[in-house]
Amino acid sequence: MSFGGRAPAPILPEWIRARKMQLGELHEVKKRMRAGGLHTVCEEARCPNRTECFSRGTATFLINGRVCTRNCSYCSIAHGRPQAVDSDEPRQLAEAAERMGLEHVVITAVDRDDLPDGGATGFVEAIRALRRLARPPAIEVLTPDFRADLEAVDRIIEAGPEVYNHNVETVPRLYREVRRSGRYEWAMDVLRRVAETAPAMIRKSGIMVGLGETRDEVVEVLGDLAEAGCQVVTIGQYLQPTGKQVKVDRFWAPDEFAELEEIGTSKGLEVFAGPFVRSSYRAEEAFLRVTGS
Repeated sequence: MSFGGRAPAPILPEWIRARKMQLGELHEVKKRMRAGGLHTVCEEARCPNRTECFSRGTATFLINGRVCTRNCSYCSIAHGRPQAVDSDEPRQLAEAAERMGLEHVVITAVDRDDLPDGGATGFVEAIRALRRLARPPAIEVLTPDFRADLEAVDRIIEAGPEVYNHNVETVPRLYREVRRSGRYEWAMDVLRRVAETAPAMIRKSGIMVGLGETRDEVVEVLGDLAEAGCQVVTIGQYLQPTGKQVKVDRFWAPDEFAELEEIGTSKGLEVFAGPFVRSSYRAEEAFLRVTGS
């Protein structure tokens, strides 16, 4: 791990440096988003795939404000004391999705440990607003762990998204350093709850690599996810968003990601793995693969 004055991050390999963004298309989408007063986690988390996903008719909306109550060492989203939740946010989200012609909408949120329900109401209301559209998109939620409050999870399940995603993010050994306010067990509890109570709902999770984990640890997490009833897993390279976050420990090579896909497949998982894969990357494709549409 590259914490507290340890060795600098390794030099970017060629397969990372080669990635370029179509900034003209990105700026156009951002302009349309701003017209609705909304932001996407694609921008807040500096995702390298945001232009591609926007062009495929998919976007990940960030609800419950823009300030997180947690301070995970890998994340670039602002943290601190959040403002009150905007009750008009669900309407704005639905209107933006309609205006952009989105076919697959992912709803995620900052952690709101300050709220009694952890922010579950925001997800429920956003799902309902999208369902009221003349042509509602497929809906995927990417939720916090709600500190293992499974009643909050149940409320979102009852609202009926097509996909329930909760990222495990890293291996158990690194939780204390990387995801200080989370618990590996909480993540598994969320996924297990969805599998038990809504078996027809697609279950999804994501892992970052490059934080100091070993291959065997990642394989073990894949086994845990399969056992918890997860169906889709995304695995991507951690890239330090700014100089403030934890440094990259190492860069995994493309053939290593290919091996992880094979291992995940052998465990019955639909795995998307690669240097630039993120939790919502090609979300609509993952949905279509699992449903056989």
